[in-house]
Amino acid sequence: MKSLFRSLDVSLKPLKLAAIIPSALATVLLLDSAASLLLARNPAIAQTEAGRSLTLRSDVQEANSKTGVITARGNVQINYPARQIQATSAQAQYFSRERRIVLSGNVYVLQQGNSLRGETVTYLIDEGKFVALPDAPKQVESIYLVPEATAAPAPTANSAPFTPQPQFTPAVPVLPRKQPDLAPPLSSPSSPGSR
Repeated sequence: MKSLFRSLDVSLKPLKLAAIIPSALATVLLLDSAASLLLARNPAIAQTEAGRSLTLRSDVQEANSKTGVITARGNVQINYPARQIQATSAQAQYFSRERRIVLSGNVYVLQQGNSLRGETVTYLIDEGKFVALPDAPKQVESIYLVPEATAAPAPTANSAPFTPQPQFTPAVPVLPRKQPDLAPPLSSPSSPGSR
């Protein structure tokens, strides 16, 4: 592994933030199990760590070794094959210490055929969770692929109809009230002795 990085003249002694090599075209982030970050210039290196690589491409990138924040601006493209995630946005910030990515500006995320659009999307890496916010007054849009049920039971004729309101069952039985009689009394047939 060290021989691969000797040609790049990168020191691997401290693995917190080993080296920062800016590249306007492409930067490959290699995340290891200790959550360290290594930036390399050659995307081919990412192939050796295919299960843990996240590729970040943009027009401009800046990295701060003190904060561990990498900012990418302009035509941002993210590819994270281990989780089948592809994303595009105007800007992205990778917070290596918090292990989160914040995408902003016309964000589009695609994961396993499901898509998400919003103005700002935060991806929490350890939780595998997306949090999306719209640009006011718009809304976030998600499109999910719903798999077909393979052995779903067919509805029977006796099945209860769908009711969008939940069924309410009171804890105390409710007795029916006697309804007031609003109709005038009917005249009774006259008895034979009353005439």
